[in-house]
Amino acid sequence: MIHALSLILICQLAGETVTRLAGWPIPGPVLGMAMLFALMLASTRLAALIVPAGTGILRHLSLLFVPAAVGVVGHLPVLAANGLGVALALIVSTVLALAVGAGTFVLVARLTGGRGDA
Repeated sequence: MIHALSLILICQLAGETVTRLAGWPIPGPVLGMAMLFALMLASTRLAALIVPAGTGILRHLSLLFVPAAVGVVGHLPVLAANGLGVALALIVSTVLALAVGAGTFVLVARLTGGRGDA
């Protein structure tokens, strides 16, 4: 388990390092996750090592949101002062995300010849 967690963190560090040195506009953890995925595709033994640790992390994912919630509560005055803008941004981004998701589904269904019914 410690080896798997170490490898996950090493990939995250490698992703952070590459994006900062190269100046790429991509989050380091995302690049690190892609690196880890490539490593897991290349080695089934490595994938078998990582999967139990990843499953354990995902099982307790809700714990990772506690610091974010504490941060929000700590900045309630700022949030209250900008509440209308934050609410508007949340609503607009949600509607756009749904529209893009639906549009992508329709486009893929047309390209693959799907009829759209289940």
